[in-house]
Amino acid sequence: MSDTPIGLIAWGTYFPQKIETATDIASATGIPEEVVSQKMGLVEKHIAGPDDHCATMAAHAGRQALERAGLDANDLDLIIYHGSEYKDHYVWSAATRVQQLLGAENAGAFELYALCAGAPIAFKTARGMMRDDESLKHVLLVTASRENDLVSYDNPRARFMYNFGAGAAAALLKRDEATNEVMGASVISDGTLSKTVVMEAGGSYRPPSEETIAEELHQLDVPDLEYMGERLGQVSQSNFLKVIHGAVEKSGYKPEDIRFLGLVHMKRSAYNGILADLGLSQDQAIYLDHYGHMQSVDQVVALDIAHRQSKLKDGDIVVLAGAGTGYTWSAVALRWGTPD
Repeated sequence: MSDTPIGLIAWGTYFPQKIETATDIASATGIPEEVVSQKMGLVEKHIAGPDDHCATMAAHAGRQALERAGLDANDLDLIIYHGSEYKDHYVWSAATRVQQLLGAENAGAFELYALCAGAPIAFKTARGMMRDDESLKHVLLVTASRENDLVSYDNPRARFMYNFGAGAAAALLKRDEATNEVMGASVISDGTLSKTVVMEAGGSYRPPSEETIAEELHQLDVPDLEYMGERLGQVSQSNFLKVIHGAVEKSGYKPEDIRFLGLVHMKRSAYNGILADLGLSQDQAIYLDHYGHMQSVDQVVALDIAHRQSKLKDGDIVVLAGAGTGYTWSAVALRWGTPD
């Protein structure tokens, strides 16, 4: 594999128009509004409308990225969709639908699925493919989620998922480009948590039927909330630190070199704990309290906000990190700006 640099040259985002506020969630769940806004860390989030399908939203974000880069869809060599598996249709490729919507006739397209850990893994996968194959000059990563559809406010076991919102993001990578260079990545998993968050029906284990619909088994659930809480308490923060450290060390840097961290949305105490352990200030990250958690969309949204707020400087080491139920933790490092 070559050492050809892969750079992030543009990105895009998309959010549905409908907004759900902390007041709305408090009213629907009976949870005090201050708990929703402060402890859960959610002021508001976007909710998908009837036309906001994952492929459609991802195409909106991808189109924005192309426009910002001054490229045509036919300049794309590959499209990778790394968004929600809950999409327009089951057993179906959102990636090729995005290709069609963009008019990217020259591109290949496929999906990569790692739940909420998907963004760093998609960056890592695309970087490896592009460095190995000189024909891949422009690769578009797209993602979208509306998994809030799968969370019932009547189920207290799903409480940690009440922050789920809707949106999409895209990242456009270019081969032989050192600007915003994509560098090392790290991934670890804990299979003891593989069945802690599930949709009980709909797959081969329990196919859909009149009974599964009547029993409301087509929503996300946490069958053993006590075990999940105990196990995540033991490993989650340390695993976040492991992948973040691993990504920067594989890039030839040290954890103390990190200048910005783009994290998935999580409860405020966990977010603050990770920043504290890394020695980062609140100004060196973006807390998505006006967006909630949008699966693997979160990191590009955090990056976009940080860029608009002028938080990113040339030479900064930026880390994007996430964790997906199952449970997988991932992180990727970027060297921001144009090198001297």
